Amino acid sequence: MGINAPLNRKLRMGLVGGGQGAFIGKVHSIAGILDNRAALTAGALSSNPVRAKESAPDYDIPTERAYGSHKEMITIELALPAEKRIDFVSIATPNHTHFEIARDFAQAGFNVICDKPMTFNLEQAEELVRVVEKSKVVFALTHNYTGYPLVRKAREMIAAGELGEINAIRTFYIQGWLRTRLEDSGQKQAGWRTDPTKSGAAGCFGDIATHAYNLARYITGLIPSQISCHLKSFEAGRALDDYGTAVIRFENGALGTVTASQISHGRENDIWIEVDGTKASLEWHQEEPNKMWVKTNGEAHRLFTRDPNAGFMGSAGKGACRIPSGHPEGFLEAFANVYTASYEDIIRRQIGQEYGGKNTVYPNVYDGVDGMNFITRCVSSSHENGAWVKLQHPFCRK
Repeated sequence: MGINAPLNRKLRMGLVGGGQGAFIGKVHSIAGILDNRAALTAGALSSNPVRAKESAPDYDIPTERAYGSHKEMITIELALPAEKRIDFVSIATPNHTHFEIARDFAQAGFNVICDKPMTFNLEQAEELVRVVEKSKVVFALTHNYTGYPLVRKAREMIAAGELGEINAIRTFYIQGWLRTRLEDSGQKQAGWRTDPTKSGAAGCFGDIATHAYNLARYITGLIPSQISCHLKSFEAGRALDDYGTAVIRFENGALGTVTASQISHGRENDIWIEVDGTKASLEWHQEEPNKMWVKTNGEAHRLFTRDPNAGFMGSAGKGACRIPSGHPEGFLEAFANVYTASYEDIIRRQIGQEYGGKNTVYPNVYDGVDGMNFITRCVSSSHENGAWVKLQHPFCRK
């Protein structure tokens, strides 16, 4: 965090979305300021201008910086002196609105931190890459599970060859909250997630399988080649999938699976990953994020715990910790780690240093294309009864 000193102030954060009744907006606002590196300064908190302004006191946003739309926010913020306007915007709105908001802020020169999936479809994602590359803004995507200390430790171990050649990856994200037609009750979160006009071409796979896929890509660094996928809606009349499974062929010959469900009784946010290498295997579960198993045949199983003072954590794992071992760190802290990593590049941009690229610690705009390409190919394969289709995209990180 040493490069914060040349800027000598907190970053100024703007928030789009997160109005009354929303969940993820509060998560973004907490994660953004958790390390005292930023202050929430302005917001356009709802698509309803009245609700947007009424929601401002919930975030201590002053009346004069509470905007009725993201376009109003851009216009007025640009008119402010540089030392007062926001440094970046966080987008915490439904999927179908991400593209326009992110594009408009990036074109105006504002750095962007966006919730996933990045856009409504692949074409929008590809266009957003072009906008970001032209504007040279910092763009982060909140695949928050990449922020856990032991996820970063796993990534470091695999990059160092400690697991050997990677042969197999199994990722899962299992929920149960949509076992019934909750969307018919007027529940807001269920409503837009099951609506193709708001969620996009996939339901469960767009919402949570993208996290599982991203976790596999982030930890292993393997390049996908082809995918075969089966999606299904088990709740009669539901327009989008609530269950699915996919098999991935990677360029190095490894096989991967992604399984996602929103109809499994008793399951909450059960995302986990298993990686098999020629030297060892590892296993990490998000619901017990401070533990990771590493196993080798003929040896005692090794249990890694989140410990910032232990040499085995490595620089990546230690850098993602805030408190001593034994005290649980979880969802909000991991979310904040994505923010904090992106702040490093935002500050580098501010002070004229080199920043960005495809292989940042935080998920970026290229990972956003990767995720949208994953959704698009899964839907295409499923429509063709699980046919193998190309998965690698030229924009994705290598």
